[in-house]
Amino acid sequence: ADLSGKKRKPAWTDRILWKVRERPREGAAEADGPRPGEPATVNLESYGSRMEYGISDHKPVAGTFGLEFEKLITEPLVKLQPEGRWTPGRDAIVSYRMSQLYPSSTWDWIGLYRVGFRDRNDYVTYIWVKDDELLHSQDTFQVYLSSDYVPTGTGTFLLCYCSSNLDSLVGVSDHFQICPEPEPELECEAVVN
Repeated sequence: ADLSGKKRKPAWTDRILWKVRERPREGAAEADGPRPGEPATVNLESYGSRMEYGISDHKPVAGTFGLEFEKLITEPLVKLQPEGRWTPGRDAIVSYRMSQLYPSSTWDWIGLYRVGFRDRNDYVTYIWVKDDELLHSQDTFQVYLSSDYVPTGTGTFLLCYCSSNLDSLVGVSDHFQICPEPEPELECEAVVN
């Protein structure tokens, strides 16, 4: 509150002061880079006043910052791949391997996506990893996708492993084709009269 004789309304802040504080790592004499989980770089993307607010002689400001973090995990938590040729109207199999660091859940699922998808909810179809499990060896799992769920059209697709615990995609396959069976060549014998 303004205690002066002007009795002005409280003002918005009209500037943003910011600084990236460098902290030394444990055992290091000086700062030699960000700690895990801390931003590697911070950039001010935009900064401007909000002129539409008129209740004070100070106009509020807004800033947008871009934060870039170092990757904490260098290998995917789940590696997956389609098995064999995928054809409309035929059952399909997905194989995957999990990192020992990965906290799997019975609610994890594998989605089939068209190349170029923008959101994890853009899947064409999906399978629950525990409900549709076929085979489980020492470190490899296989799940079954019924022919009813293999897309009828052709195209280029990806498989993505979605983690329920981490609420994100933790594995992406290489792209692959779903295409119809090649037409069998008909052998014709010449009919001689």
